[in-house]
Order: sequence, then C-alpha cells, then structure tokens
Amino acid sequence: MSTTRITMPQLGESVHEGTISRWLVQPGGQLTEFEPMLEVDTDKVNAEVPAPVTGTLKEILAQEGETVKAGAEIAVVEVGVEPPPAADAATSPPSGEDPSQALPSSAEESGLPGGEDPSEALPRSAGESGRRPGGGDAEHRYSPAVMMLAGEHGVDLANIRGTGLGGRVTKKDVLRAVQGDRPGAAPPLAPPASGEGDTKIPLTRIRRLIAENMTRSKQTIPHAWQTQEVDMSGVVANRAANKKRFQEQEGYSLTYLPYVIKAAATALREHPQVNATFGGEELVVHRDVHIGVSVGLEDTLVVPVIRQADGLSLAGIARAVADVAQRARDKKLKADDLAGATFTVNNSGTFGTLFSYSVINPGQAGILTMEAIVDRPMAVQGMIGIKPMMYLCFSFDHRVLDGLQAARFLTSCRLWLEGVTAETPIW
Repeated sequence: MSTTRITMPQLGESVHEGTISRWLVQPGGQLTEFEPMLEVDTDKVNAEVPAPVTGTLKEILAQEGETVKAGAEIAVVEVGVEPPPAADAATSPPSGEDPSQALPSSAEESGLPGGEDPSEALPRSAGESGRRPGGGDAEHRYSPAVMMLAGEHGVDLANIRGTGLGGRVTKKDVLRAVQGDRPGAAPPLAPPASGEGDTKIPLTRIRRLIAENMTRSKQTIPHAWQTQEVDMSGVVANRAANKKRFQEQEGYSLTYLPYVIKAAATALREHPQVNATFGGEELVVHRDVHIGVSVGLEDTLVVPVIRQADGLSLAGIARAVADVAQRARDKKLKADDLAGATFTVNNSGTFGTLFSYSVINPGQAGILTMEAIVDRPMAVQGMIGIKPMMYLCFSFDHRVLDGLQAARFLTSCRLWLEGVTAETPIW
C-alpha cells in the first residue's frame, strides 16, 4: 500500500488558480483514473478534473469553496488497495435523510459547519487581511471573482458576513450587500409559482456561469447601441466567385461570418480605443486583436477566441472559425480557447434576426452583431434596385466609448465590407 498526494492541475496557460466548487468523491470513496474527481471554477471556465490515479480517497486537503493555486496539494489517495466494503456509505446520507441536505453542491450553497464562528474561516490572501465584524482577529481569503465584483461596486468585503463554506464570502453575498445599500430599492418581484404540468430543469454549471457573467455585465456596464445598414453586394459577389474552389480546397463552406470578422479586426486597428478594457481608473488599450466568436450549441453558448485576427486572411479566419466551432460542438475546447478575447463578433443573423441588442462580455468595450442579409429595394442613382442589405449592430460600453467614437468604428466596418469586390483575394 502507498499514498499519493494529488495537486491542483493548471487548467489553462493563463489560469493559475481555481475554486473547488464540488468534490464528486468523498473520503473513503473509490477514485478511477481519468474519471471525474471534483469540479473546479476559474475565471475562465468551469471544469471537471479527472483523477490522475486509481485508488481510495483517504483525505481531502482543500475544501469546497476554497481557492487553490495550481500545483498545491488538494487530496491524499491510497493506491494499490481494494476499497473497503463500506466505502460507499461514506458518500450516502443516513437512512431517511434528504440527499439534497447531505452535502453542499457548491460553495455558494453551503452554510457554516455547526457551531463554527465565521471569523475562524479560511485565511485571506496576502495584502487583504482585516478584522471581520462580529468577533475574532482571523483573516479571510476571497476569490478573484468576489474581489472583482466588490471592487466594481465599491463594497468593503470586511463588512460582509459570508454564507459560503466556513463563512466564505460569495458573489451572492456581495450582490445582496449592493442591493441592500440602494436607498429606496424596491423589493424583488416574486416569481410565478410552479403549477401542475410545469417542468423544472436544473441549471447546468455552464448555464450558471453564463447567467452570472451576463448579470454582472448588465449591472456594471452602461450599454449603448448603434446600427448601420450595409450594402453586401460586393461580399455576396466575392463569396459566389470563391465558394466552389474554397469548398474543394478547404473541405467546408465559405460563410459570410469571416468577412464581418475581418472588417471588425481591420476597424479595431484603425480605432484602437475600441479594443480596450475599462479598468476603473484607467483604460487598458490592448495591443493584440483577439476576437471572440459566439458559437451557439443546443444547451449553451460558448465564445472561443480567434487570436491575432487582424493578421489573418479571409481564408485564415474561415479556417479558425471552422476549427473552434467544430471543437465546440465536439466538446473539445480547452480553457485557453475561451480566454483572452478583446472584442466579440456575434452572428445571430444566421437565424434570420434583423436587429440585436447584444450583451457585452465583461472586460471588453463592445460586441458587433451581423444580422440577416436580405434583398431589399434601394435607391440606386435615382432608380429602384434590389440589393442584398444587412444591418450591422454595435453594443458598446459607454464608459469607454462615446457615440462619436462608436459611430466611427461602425462606419469603418461598413466601408470595409462595402469595399469588397468579386476580385478581392481571400487567400
């Protein structure tokens, strides 16, 4: 018999820590190599971590709700022994007990251990020590998401009593503090009660993450919106001239999305202030143009990143889009595939939409949406002609951009698309 100490893996090139949201196996339970062992939340993605060995989980060193650096020890496993016959009992609630009350499913759903003083919870990270009201000189530690949310709202975390595991402050605790501090805030509306025939569908981990991200966007970013109509005649002609050869050479169809991504990437170079992040006391203008592309799946939405998009040809962008879209459908995206976008392009027009007021991804200054291309009667040199027209919609962060800057960026996108001809090279 021997023991192995399991460490927190690095879940991506730019991901250096993660918060343990749920252990899928409890002490005494059996681990199987490559089978899920625990769930970890990072600021990039929520992921299941597989067991690196087969054995019996002897001890958990990092509890649910705890934020752990990559490489830190999180568990001890006994290898080379058969699990004891009663091992399953460790993961089952006592007879007659409601299974939903046995173990917390996430840090945010956990309460304090019985009788424990929240002031004796986990230590804070360096530079964040302070006394919590209500007793004790113990220090506390906050997750990056909690610190970011508190900073955006100007909330003093030392004044919040946490409801998470061991008294840990969660994002819900911060949001409750923000709502409670608003003078005259209206009480929340009661949702409709469920009735006969209704179906309750539990939120998946990725759906919870999307909900939190979009809520944070609308609560913290002052959205503004503009749209321009684009004559897509040249783009339609270019695609018609190249689609057969492209299909034969690349093995998949040439769509209109790469043209809009190319237009956005070019316009971001012309207007670098759009390729920026609002930092509270400063604007961070990014050197690199990394464009996130919204990919809708049956049960969720992911936004993988095309890096250095401004340096790619139309065919290169088409290859990148096809690659990330296929890997998204096959559930083979990695954490780094979803991290680092400086701007987003959305293609809801493929479903026939004409106007979209898209929600901005936090950390970005805008999102550009291409709508359906529709043949419409237009005035052409004093006569009526039929042209393929498309609305290009731009949601932008009004803290970063004013209407003039936004209009200039949108105009650059439109002019690039209207400058394409049948002869414009795509390779």
